Amino acid sequence: MHTFQSLRYELEGSIARITLNRPDSLNAIDYQLHEELLHAFLQVRGEREARAVLFASTGKAFSAGGDLNEIARLQSDASRRAHMCDGGLRLVHALIDVPIPIVVALQGDALGLGASVALGCDIIVAAKTARIGDPHVKVGLVAGDGGCLFWPAAVGMNRAKRYLLTGDLLGAEEAWRMGLVTDLVEKAEEALPAAQQLAQRVAQLPPIAVRGTKQSLNSLLKARAREGFDLSMAYEYQSGGSEDTLEAVAAFKERRKPVYRNR
Repeated sequence: MHTFQSLRYELEGSIARITLNRPDSLNAIDYQLHEELLHAFLQVRGEREARAVLFASTGKAFSAGGDLNEIARLQSDASRRAHMCDGGLRLVHALIDVPIPIVVALQGDALGLGASVALGCDIIVAAKTARIGDPHVKVGLVAGDGGCLFWPAAVGMNRAKRYLLTGDLLGAEEAWRMGLVTDLVEKAEEALPAAQQLAQRVAQLPPIAVRGTKQSLNSLLKARAREGFDLSMAYEYQSGGSEDTLEAVAAFKERRKPVYRNR
């Protein structure tokens, strides 16, 4: 069994719990958390007694997405960037291969890769104060690590283009109206109990029927992934080595207007 440091993994009866645990960094997904998420999704696939997954996080945000410091480091390290992109491929495929339903508790913002892993799950409970979005383009990256797969599946191609090409964020209520999230609660502290209740309800249903239904639905996602996901990750790898990526990260940290040179 894998030892986790940036997340907690627990099996409580028929519920497997995965909890992102980097609250001081808003659960930003750095290299280590990226690897641990992959291991967690692979591990839950082998849990014979588990009938549902509860996916949550600690702190104010569900996940702020990719770690900006990591993005800057990867710009000059092609080998590590290639490994990270390969890990992104494996992470998304491992997620959509989980055979049991995953219920997500969004007590706070889910951005970038954080939004992708949430949207790759099955039931999403969001607090009305939370936001969801994929600002990859704002830091010079192609929205490759699941964004180009999960957003069109949730809201259709045109709306996916609207938000992936601008990086604009959506409030939870608008995200619910569009179909990005499935359930709303008023307050952040209500998201986890509501998600836990839904996970328990699903876990009490006939498991063969639930698994077969989920796997049938996800077969459609797998077909879409074969059509374009590898290409989107290749473009993300390419964009991650650009000078514009460094400029985007530096401008964000320095709170100034970026100057992009298309190189």
